[in-house]
Amino acid sequence: MLKVDEALRYEERCLRIRTGALLFGPVGNRLFAETLEKKPGFVGRIDFIHKINITSLFEVTCSTDPDFGTGKAVWYPSHMTFDYADEDIVFHEVKYITEDDTAVSWQKWENRSGAPITLTLKVQVEQCGTEREEDGTFWLQTPMTAHGFRVGAAVGSSFALEKRDLVLAPGQVMDFMVAASAVNLETETREDAVRRVREYLNQSPAEEFIFERYQKQYDKFFREAPSFESSDRMLNRTWMYRWFLLRHCMAKPNYGNLIHTVEYEGRSHKVSKTPFERKGWEFTKLIPLSTPLHITDLRWHSRREEAHEIVRSFFATADENGIARTTFVHEYGNPYANYMVWAVYRLYLADGDLDFVREMLPAMVRFVEGHIKVYGNAGDLLQIERVHQRTGKEYQPSYWYFHRDENGEYPKNPKDPSKYTPLKRVDRSVYHYLNLKGLAAMCRLTGDGEGLQGWQRYHELAERLAQEINEKMWDSQTSFYYDLHYQNDEKAMVKNIVGIYPYWAEIDGEQEKAGIGKLFDRDYFAAGSAFASVAKDCPAYRPMGGWMGNFIKGRDGCVWCGPSWPYTTGIALDAAARESKRRGHIYDREFGRFLREYCVQHFRDGDLERPYLVEHYNAETGEPLSDDADYNHSYWLELVIAHVCGMEIGETELVIDPVDIGLKYFKLDGVDIRGHKYSVHYSQGRDRERLGLEKGFAVLRDGETVFRSDVLTKTVLPL
Repeated sequence: MLKVDEALRYEERCLRIRTGALLFGPVGNRLFAETLEKKPGFVGRIDFIHKINITSLFEVTCSTDPDFGTGKAVWYPSHMTFDYADEDIVFHEVKYITEDDTAVSWQKWENRSGAPITLTLKVQVEQCGTEREEDGTFWLQTPMTAHGFRVGAAVGSSFALEKRDLVLAPGQVMDFMVAASAVNLETETREDAVRRVREYLNQSPAEEFIFERYQKQYDKFFREAPSFESSDRMLNRTWMYRWFLLRHCMAKPNYGNLIHTVEYEGRSHKVSKTPFERKGWEFTKLIPLSTPLHITDLRWHSRREEAHEIVRSFFATADENGIARTTFVHEYGNPYANYMVWAVYRLYLADGDLDFVREMLPAMVRFVEGHIKVYGNAGDLLQIERVHQRTGKEYQPSYWYFHRDENGEYPKNPKDPSKYTPLKRVDRSVYHYLNLKGLAAMCRLTGDGEGLQGWQRYHELAERLAQEINEKMWDSQTSFYYDLHYQNDEKAMVKNIVGIYPYWAEIDGEQEKAGIGKLFDRDYFAAGSAFASVAKDCPAYRPMGGWMGNFIKGRDGCVWCGPSWPYTTGIALDAAARESKRRGHIYDREFGRFLREYCVQHFRDGDLERPYLVEHYNAETGEPLSDDADYNHSYWLELVIAHVCGMEIGETELVIDPVDIGLKYFKLDGVDIRGHKYSVHYSQGRDRERLGLEKGFAVLRDGETVFRSDVLTKTVLPL
């Protein structure tokens, strides 16, 4: 069994709010299934590039009319198994989707009744046309979707069930394969799909051979990622799950606006389940808010080509000002605040690919200059947000702070535009600072300032912006960073989680150092399930969501007035680790404690046998407030590699400075940095022969020890 399958195996893995809606792990470049029903074959809600809700690709029915709903499904990252038995039949199925968009079902049937039973392959799909080829292959075709493409699928089987029913005599056992190859009919043909499914069916009929070959291909992504094992089982499970999320949410649409690889925020949806109805919010699209977070973790994967492709996709969405937008294959949506230029710089630090930096530099210059133009102002370099959703933290109370009544109460109706004020935002300003800093470094490294006064201009702007954040947004009386009124710089005295961002960017000075403590304080952000999005001292604080007691977007809607979000928890923990290391490791214990709270959110009810990360949580109880399974708008791997194991890559040196979270041992191997493989090993009290660990702390390069110490400590190595 694949290591990732063994680690994440999950029986009856279903959406929490849709009983019996089985989640499905494997995905093709374009074909995926949000949920499947307990039926032989592929029946449920099946999608292609974006959300389209095809109700079925194929189904095999049995003449004894089994109650398949009582069967047992087991979810694995690479496949699903489904088993059922009654007095008439025994059934076993293995199903998966290949990288080239072929849905495969291996089925084994045993007739243990006293009479013949009949198996029938059916291709009957709501709102879709079905025909047969001359060889009997089924042809399924969708109507034109709302995204401007049609999907076709050829369906065949290894025993020609598409031509005739299969009759099993009493006691007979039969196994066969059914496959459906899907294509985009705007760029491919019906013949392409038929040829592909026939090629698949004409392979060796042995299930073990074909399935093993598929799994080897599926596992390639995980084999090429670094490996990590420690004395903390939860860390180990979360490590495997986070790599799965990146693999699961990666797509290659190769069509329209999305011709390169993209990372989605998830495969589950707040969207109508009606076939071909486009209604609601969809995560299977390029969302610029989250793409830098994906790159933050993906930079540690040894195969950087896909990270480069994702960066290309991001900047290809630019509007007339060079600012990236939310993107479907057929249309563009809204821009969101993000730190993508900084993420690209840190990707360069890992792979050393200056040619790629040169390729992307013109787009990055336009991106930064666009933000200066669109979000800047005449008085300073702080960035103004006029649409509260565009920082990805909608309904944070600071936007309504200046419209409180005489009792300090916030407006009851946050959708009233007269009760809302644009702000100079801490998060947008910190992102802009990091982007300026990263752009300056890349201009300097390439010797190319794109005719804009060279790298020094961006360096000076970054330094000036850092100073303005500290001078204007910091409040010495309350020791925190605040958003400002966009016209007069009055502080909106709401402690949003983004007030921690300056520590993440490492721009705080001596007087500002006290503010990080509020992150660990139960009276502020450490409410119980790290971290609350607004501090508990805010009158609008609601740990379960909603606005002032009203669920203005439904119970699961995105409202940032208290709930805990993995998106900001990851950044806040990154900030905590960086601040701890800058101050003699004084917050190591706190980092470890809240990293664990973050890990718990990755598992339903904290059960390590049930990996299930969603969009946001009750900040006090940890209850999931949404049901967007396998949600992907945060980073976590960075926290383990850069902080637990301590690897921080510079331009000319590698700093190893672990945050001590109390592990008895850990072993990180296979970290690719500029063509060399690095390892960091630690064993607290004894040798651990099973893992090949000696007592103490060691750093290895290409298998050779380059540093050793009896204890965790900081070291600096040249690159």
